[in-house]
Amino acid sequence: MTDLSALVPIRDDLQAARDKAAARLEAGLGGVETARLYAAAADRAVTAVWDLFGTGDTDVSVLAVGGYGRGVLAPWSDLDLMLLIPARLPPDLEARIEAVHHGLWDLGFKVGWAVRTEAEALRLARQDMTVRTSLLEARYLVGAAGPADRFLSRFRRAVKKADPRPFIAAKLEERDIRHAKAGSVRYQVEPNVKDGKGGLRDLNTLYWIARSLAPQSDMGRAALEGLLTAREQRLAAQAFDFLWAVRIHLHLLAGRAQDKLAFEYQPEVARRMGSKDRKGELPVERFMRRYFVIARDVGALTRAMSAKLEAQHAKQAGGLMRLLPLPGRRRKSAVDGVVEEAGRLTVTDATALADNPVRMLELFREADRLGLDLHPDAFGAVARSLDRVTPALRRDPEAARALIDILAHGKRPYRTLSLMNEAGLLGRFVPEFARVVGQTQFNRYHAYTVDEHTLQAIGILRDIETGTLKDDHPLSHSIFPLIDDREALYLALLLHDVGKGGTRGQLEDGAIAARRACERMGLGHARAELVAWLVEHHLVLSDFAQKRDAADPATIAAFAEIVGDLERLRMLLVLTAADVRAVGPGVWNGWKGQLMRDLYAATAARFRGEDTPDDVSPEPDAALMARAVKQGAAAELVHRPAWDTAELTFVARDRHGLFADVVATLAAEGADVSGARVHTSDDGWAIDVFQLQHSQGGAYGEGDHQASRRLQKAVVDAALGRRKPGAPANATPRTSVFDVAPVVVFDNPNGGDATILETSGRDRPGLLADLAAALSASGLTIRSAHIESHGVRAVDAFYVTTRTGKRLTAKADQARVREALLAALKPPVEPVAPKKMARARASAAR
Repeated sequence: MTDLSALVPIRDDLQAARDKAAARLEAGLGGVETARLYAAAADRAVTAVWDLFGTGDTDVSVLAVGGYGRGVLAPWSDLDLMLLIPARLPPDLEARIEAVHHGLWDLGFKVGWAVRTEAEALRLARQDMTVRTSLLEARYLVGAAGPADRFLSRFRRAVKKADPRPFIAAKLEERDIRHAKAGSVRYQVEPNVKDGKGGLRDLNTLYWIARSLAPQSDMGRAALEGLLTAREQRLAAQAFDFLWAVRIHLHLLAGRAQDKLAFEYQPEVARRMGSKDRKGELPVERFMRRYFVIARDVGALTRAMSAKLEAQHAKQAGGLMRLLPLPGRRRKSAVDGVVEEAGRLTVTDATALADNPVRMLELFREADRLGLDLHPDAFGAVARSLDRVTPALRRDPEAARALIDILAHGKRPYRTLSLMNEAGLLGRFVPEFARVVGQTQFNRYHAYTVDEHTLQAIGILRDIETGTLKDDHPLSHSIFPLIDDREALYLALLLHDVGKGGTRGQLEDGAIAARRACERMGLGHARAELVAWLVEHHLVLSDFAQKRDAADPATIAAFAEIVGDLERLRMLLVLTAADVRAVGPGVWNGWKGQLMRDLYAATAARFRGEDTPDDVSPEPDAALMARAVKQGAAAELVHRPAWDTAELTFVARDRHGLFADVVATLAAEGADVSGARVHTSDDGWAIDVFQLQHSQGGAYGEGDHQASRRLQKAVVDAALGRRKPGAPANATPRTSVFDVAPVVVFDNPNGGDATILETSGRDRPGLLADLAAALSASGLTIRSAHIESHGVRAVDAFYVTTRTGKRLTAKADQARVREALLAALKPPVEPVAPKKMARARASAAR
């Protein structure tokens, strides 16, 4: 056996080839060509190792299979190899194969081995669709060429004769399972480039199907040319090139196999792929918009190929007739030129929609009414007719009515509007919405693109209306029937984010765009103004509920003045509930819902002329107070599952800095404060109530009595000076890729008796404790704290007074406090972005 030192020149050659491939990618070489360079480098290494340790003149063949067999490779991809061996094994073959395996491992390759005879490989290919897939792309690499050629010829003849239906069915089922694991929504803001919806595997599936239909042609090209038009083939090639470039950049940045386009990689991948800042849109956001356009194109290619498969195989005995819905008896629909066929809507001819473009919107309304899917031919007809969406069509009353019917009266508006968005019709008909199609927000708060978030919010609003979410939104469901103009509400939700990225700001630009869209659709001035108002103020209820004290009469008075009447209040509540819930998993919780309901109830009472309660101080029960008097401090933790929080009531002799010490202790125990109210009695007792959650957003300590008891003891010890809080943790690389500018704002509202201090900066463990300590050191008393998080940005509002109970009004005092808070907002150690990683400014979270 050859000594492993013989691998040194192979390793050097491999590294040089990889470095060259990376440099050429950086210089602008396409993604597919770069992937071929990496595969060619691997070919040379495998061949060299086989020559060192292999079996000489035996009849053993080495085949590259799977993606590697296709001749493309990412820097850290696995090498999939099949050793084709004769029935009678040569002497020492097993030892030699083991040496080859170890040699490749020593070079840094992760190798997937399969050792089979020709008969075994052919049998497995008949039985196992995964094996058949890998062999569809097999190519001879090294070793005995004769047996490899004979095997590949026999395999391809067998595939040609086989019924294609089981293979196609397996590939489609595999795709669905993969989407479910990687995320079934195409527009998740951290997509999986390889396995996600619209990613490389979806494109590969199309080629696998083509190769199964024409296994003896190069890459299944004979079948592919009959399944996709020349334009569609160009689109597929462009998508392959873009996605491969993204994937290779990811591998190079991570130094490992990395296929999730996570936030920490996005700015640097965007820079390397040439994205530039334009019209206020960050380069990373422009790059991600391009990514999602590509993902949408991949979906369109899948639909187009499905349509061709149906058309071709419907005419062939033994084709796909039992696999895919196929033409049968047609039934007329309510839309001229549109028919129901085999459970889907399709068009009677290619010009059915172009001749009367209003039918494009009526097509989707009919699909919603009947609960039917659209045939790929119908999608194609819409795509070919998009140039007929003219200014005149956008003002057509029948077209506007069709859209509003889908939006506000449809059975499944999320699904139907998503289909319209995929087809390109929604943005074409509502150009204001087109601005946010594929738009991302680089802030780790929103889980989806702006258009996907909006459509999910519409679906949630429909679920609130029908009572599907009545347990989560009991008040919203009960007031929905009281709303007079449901159509205005749904239109406002459709348009609520169209101002994002605007030069005047999201809210003002959004209101202008909404007013324009509604007037164009014929809503009339008053209704258009209502929609515009809702868009301009769609954040105000959430802001007041989460950043202000709803027990403060001044808060209710200020909020009521903005809202104006009960109708707007009702609409704002349900719109806000849908909007917040659609941000992403885990953003909505019972505590936020309770805050909104409290604000709604107090404001509605004011509108009805009922008395609103004065500021009510927290009241501990007699037993807790008795323990505090005896011990000097006492605490009690009660779980409130409906709010997703645990409520900690804490009583102790008041002293300056007490709140800051308790908050620091809570942070050290892993408790996140989502809200706090502070009161000091006339006889000097501090009575504080905290709403606590764990890091995943649920009630702190629920189901863990030991953690609850430990927390109660820790805060008592902190109050009595027995415990020194630990230091807060630093930011992690996952958040340090974002630049978050700190902000401090002072507000002294009319009628209030405290100054509201709103701070905003990078979220991190211990931030609230640092802010509280800064306020305490500045001589201020905290009356309440209101905590909100938007991804990497934390927004904390404090009601504060001076030690003499006065508001903070002097400019010099405000400047001094602002400086202290800005210092607290900076992490103890400035986070360092990972090596080779660009940092980018986080976009506004709202």
